[in-house]
Amino acid sequence: MKTKVLLIIFVIFCTFSFAQRKLADKFFKDYAYIKATELYKEAVKKGNDSEHVLTRLGDCYYFNSRTDKAAEWYGKAVSQYPKIDPEYIYKYILTLRSIGDYEMADTWIQIFNEIQEDSKKAKNFVLIDSDVFEELASTDGIYIETKSLSINSEHSEFGGFEHNGKFYFSSARNTLNNALNNVYRWNEEPFLNIYQSDVTTANGEKEFSDPSSISSDINTKYHEASIAITNDGKILYYTRNNLTKRKGLGTDRKGTTSLKIYKATLIDDKWQNIEELPLNDKSYSNGHPALSPDNKTLFFVSDREGGYGMTDIYKVAINEDGTYGEPENLGDKINTEGKEVFPYVDSENMLYFSSEGFTNLGLLDIFKSNILNNPDAKVENLGAPFNSGGDDFSFFINNEDNTGYFSSNNRDGGQGGDDIYSFKTFKCQQIIKGIATNSLTSLPLASVKVELIDKTGKIINEVETNEKGEYSFEVDCNEKYTIRGSKPDYKDDLKEVNTSIIDSFENITDLSLVPLIIDNKIVINPIFFDFDKWDIRTDAKYELESIVDVMRKHPTMVIKIEAHTDSRGTNRYNMKLSDRRAKSTRDYILSRGIDATRIESAIGYGESQLINDCGRNCTEEDHQENRRSYFYIVNQ
Repeated sequence: MKTKVLLIIFVIFCTFSFAQRKLADKFFKDYAYIKATELYKEAVKKGNDSEHVLTRLGDCYYFNSRTDKAAEWYGKAVSQYPKIDPEYIYKYILTLRSIGDYEMADTWIQIFNEIQEDSKKAKNFVLIDSDVFEELASTDGIYIETKSLSINSEHSEFGGFEHNGKFYFSSARNTLNNALNNVYRWNEEPFLNIYQSDVTTANGEKEFSDPSSISSDINTKYHEASIAITNDGKILYYTRNNLTKRKGLGTDRKGTTSLKIYKATLIDDKWQNIEELPLNDKSYSNGHPALSPDNKTLFFVSDREGGYGMTDIYKVAINEDGTYGEPENLGDKINTEGKEVFPYVDSENMLYFSSEGFTNLGLLDIFKSNILNNPDAKVENLGAPFNSGGDDFSFFINNEDNTGYFSSNNRDGGQGGDDIYSFKTFKCQQIIKGIATNSLTSLPLASVKVELIDKTGKIINEVETNEKGEYSFEVDCNEKYTIRGSKPDYKDDLKEVNTSIIDSFENITDLSLVPLIIDNKIVINPIFFDFDKWDIRTDAKYELESIVDVMRKHPTMVIKIEAHTDSRGTNRYNMKLSDRRAKSTRDYILSRGIDATRIESAIGYGESQLINDCGRNCTEEDHQENRRSYFYIVNQ
């Protein structure tokens, strides 16, 4: 007998715990994480430490940026449930890093990586180094505008480089070579030469003068391309075919013409004193020169022996006396078995280059790496719009205004095989604003807490309405948000907003809060009961939480509860049923910590006060409406 009683108690206990979880889930769905946290914790106290409850508690804290508490609950979940969804291991690692517990994070990274090998789902999550993560995060909401340059022609143009008001680029537009039918057999286009154009900015747009050849000393009837210029503008490095003293093409024993790096000096506004760099050799190619910000290191591409792939990126020291050190390969963090080409180093020492050896969108993609500042840095694909299904290369950026150039082929809007595109980045932002009002009076409400919730459910900002009921948020374009307005003694109002891609657009989102106290009643949505039952349903508990909130905010308030039934059944039966419903409603409120002295009475009135006195023609909806409860304020 004792065992049977214990079993009954256990079943009742578990049923209540499950109901508590369902109620918490409903608040979680509405982004009410504080309330959900309270309810989930109560469920845990009553013995429900299921994977669902533990991970939801972690999520409640995670979305409120309480990573210390989130780590605590995620830790309990991942430790207790070995087959947990890998998403929660991923979140656990992020929260551990956030609180500085790197040793524990590393332990779980190993576990996570082992799961990745066996779980398709796990492969959707990629763990990245903290410095890269911060860099990626800082690009949220950054928009990039690209534009094909007006100087592009039907021939190839690439390698845009801007310096002191001059724009330099490589082009196969050589009209002299065209007239002589002197073309490069690889693509049946004229050989490349280096051109320059004056660049100015008008109304935020760059304008280019008609291009002209950079110098007759630099340009020949063969290839010249890919330049780098020192900060003082006095030395220019560039790529050229291997030429003999007679200015014919030089070849190795196999008849192959290699590329070499040359430098020129600016004397009296003219590039002169052409010199071949000593690192060149006719048995392999060197090209695509780039300089470090301090001009003490030259980066270049070579297919020399000892590399990792078809072409690798190297660096060589430029000594103060003008001599050069020994070339060094940048290593296997940058170089692959494929091609690495077109290095460029910006003013912050960030290395950009193109490669076909890393995961990409097509052929050559543009990548960046912070390896010159951090030897352990990883390579990052710049992604669209810089990269496409074709070749994307020759990246250049001005860090002061986040403008620059890159080259690409086979793009819509292009003029020839290779074209130069300009880009500028800007933060596309919009406004979400509105007025919070009382739904009954339509008057503005001051001091309404308005929360901005992102598409993941995380509360990312919070403001209060002013005396006119106004609020405003600055948000990113092309995102999904939820706005929640809340105020003591009012029901929350939730509104969804999908921002467009129009910069500075204003999204008007007014909030209408329903008052919970009207005259002498706490007014909530009807508390419905199933036919012939007095159990408090989950939807009823959800509504009763508003009663709990009001009574907590008014600690001296005393109420009385009335319950009503529909017209089915006898008067005597309905009177007893309504009384049970009134008392079950009272008991739920008391279970949430409200003192019993604050509920004066809980009385059932049966079917004596029907809303729909529809007789035998009542629909199920009519009956449901008659099954209701009221909450009268006796003392406030």
